[in-house]
Order: sequence, then C-alpha cells, then structure tokens
Amino acid sequence: MKRFTNILKKIGPLPLILAVIALIIIIIAGTSFSGHVASHSLWSAVVAAFTSAILGASAWFGNNYGMGIIVFTILIRFLILPLMVYQIQSMMKMQIVQPALKALQSKYPGKDTESRQLMMAEQQTLYKDAGVNPFASMLPLIVQMPVLIALYQSIYNSQVLRSGKFLWLQLGHNDPYYILPILAALFTFASSWLSTQATPEQNGMTKAMPYIFPVVIFFSAIAVPSALSLYWVVGNLFQTIQTFFLQNPFKIRRQRELELQKERDMKRKIKKAKRSTKR
Repeated sequence: MKRFTNILKKIGPLPLILAVIALIIIIIAGTSFSGHVASHSLWSAVVAAFTSAILGASAWFGNNYGMGIIVFTILIRFLILPLMVYQIQSMMKMQIVQPALKALQSKYPGKDTESRQLMMAEQQTLYKDAGVNPFASMLPLIVQMPVLIALYQSIYNSQVLRSGKFLWLQLGHNDPYYILPILAALFTFASSWLSTQATPEQNGMTKAMPYIFPVVIFFSAIAVPSALSLYWVVGNLFQTIQTFFLQNPFKIRRQRELELQKERDMKRKIKKAKRSTKR
C-alpha cells in the first residue's frame, strides 16, 4: 500500500485527475447508448462496454462513428496517462543509473552463477535506492494490447460500426488510399524519435527503433480495418504531443549541457586553486 501511495505521489495530481475525468466520460458515453450490445462472458462484456462507449460518443456528433472513435481514443489516452507519466519517469531514472549499471557489469565480468547472482543482488539494490522500476516501460503496452483487441472485436461484432463511414473511409474496410497507415507511421516515428533523442546513451538497437516501429505500424495499419488505423493515428498523435511535453529532448539536452558546463567550470576552479596553492 505504501509503495502504491509513493507511485501516486510521483505521478502527480493532474494526470490522475484527467484519468478520472476520462473514465467518467467513458462511462457516461457507454450508459447514454440506448441500444443493447450482447455479452456472454467477462471478455465479451469488456468488448460490449467499448462498443457502447464508441456508439454513445458517436451519438453526440450525429452518429458520426469516426468522431466517436476519435473521442474514445483521446479518452483512453487520458485514462492511461498516469501509467505513461510513470513509465517516462522510470525511463529517465534508468538513464541516470546507467553509469552505475555499467560499473557493476565491469565489477562482475564473469559468467558463472555466483557472479551473476551477486551482480543481480547489487543491481536490485541500485534500482531500489534510485526508485527505479525496470518493468515500468511494459505497463502501457500491457494495458493497450487488450484495448486494441477489444476495439478490433468491437468493430467486427458491431454491424453499425462495420458499415459506418467517416470522410473517405469505410470504417470496416482498409483505407483505400493508405493515408491513415502513412499518418500512423509518421506519428509513430515522431514520438519514437523524440523519446530516443532524450536518451543520453544510445546503442545500435536504440537508434534503429524509431525507424523499425513506423514500418511495423504502417504494414499493420494496411492490414486492419480503417477504424483501427484511425485509432492508431489519433493515439500516436496524442503520444507525440505527450512525449514532447513530458520528455522534451531539447529541454533535457540543454539541462545536460548546463550540468556539464558547471562540472567543467568546477574542475577549472579546482585546478586554478591548486596552482595558486603551489605558488
């Protein structure tokens, strides 16, 4: 309980308030839908709740199902915002402890079981002292995967959503002009690139990720109904804006440069003081 309270304090009140407001609006949208969506199990009840929320939100815009999906996507993003804030905070703390982790790897270069166990024990202590959760980056993904699956099934199980139209799109079919897949890939690249630029130490995989993810998203968006592609476009645009404000690489770089400059200035002062003492 104490650990959970500490996590809430780190996240801050604003993301939590926005998440609660988003949840309330989702519930209102679902309950305002006057129709009936059948459910026979716990999972089908989740899918039915998603379908009702999308259809309820669509009714606010004259049964415009594309707008319903856009509103639902934004609400879902606000709902998981506390997890995203926690993830980013954990990632930034992980970057701070990277030099200490490298020192541990140098301290225990052996591959034997004893060396591995000693290194893992000290690594866990390091994470605990720094307040780092190495698995925090998986939380948003774990939450979003059921959302994607539920949304996919909502579209296919609802004749109304499957036959709905939005701009040039038939929501139950692929985007014929590939506009949504291209936008989904571009926004994925933007958010991945911003996140990568905020990382001080990059390996080959880290540098490649902003170019790999967009390709995966592009071909995935081609293969799925345009309603799901629309969800990705809006969601990835939201994530790009979110990353810029929560993990602004330009601001982080300026802060690092100022810290390095202060460190260099301090070293110069120490050297100067030593010369003066010798004289």
